[in-house]
Amino acid sequence: MVGRRDATGLTPAGGLLAAAALHLGFQAVVTGVVYPALAEVPQDRWAAAHAAHSRRIGVVVAPVYTLLAAACARVLVSGPRTPSSLAAVGGAAGAALSTAFVAAPTHRRLGQGRSPELLATLRAADRVRLAGAVLAAGAALRVVHRPPREGTRGP
Repeated sequence: MVGRRDATGLTPAGGLLAAAALHLGFQAVVTGVVYPALAEVPQDRWAAAHAAHSRRIGVVVAPVYTLLAAACARVLVSGPRTPSSLAAVGGAAGAALSTAFVAAPTHRRLGQGRSPELLATLRAADRVRLAGAVLAAGAALRVVHRPPREGTRGP
């Protein structure tokens, strides 16, 4: 691993890998389990099921994205700033932007009523988030296993 270790014993690259892996695991569960189950909820139970989902998921989303943002910021500040680390940060940013600008507003609209169009929009945003999470985790793994060569920017 490249860089100085912090109080957790992780380098910036190691912290990025840990946060990206956590995010990928979370996102894979949302994509493969949570959203398919939510989509199967009958119309007459939608309002209660969606409200419960929204209350529960926030407790998990906030810490995952907070850790991911902190790890990305640490790499951007401390390095290593390599093509792979920047790709990891970009994947994480893509997932976060898809959440903030598509998934979250769509969930607010779904809270007012279910529609096939809104569910399709949510699933499309979710695929973008999963792709970003895969990119972030894969690129972060490459950073950890292929440290920057001499002459690249890093700690």
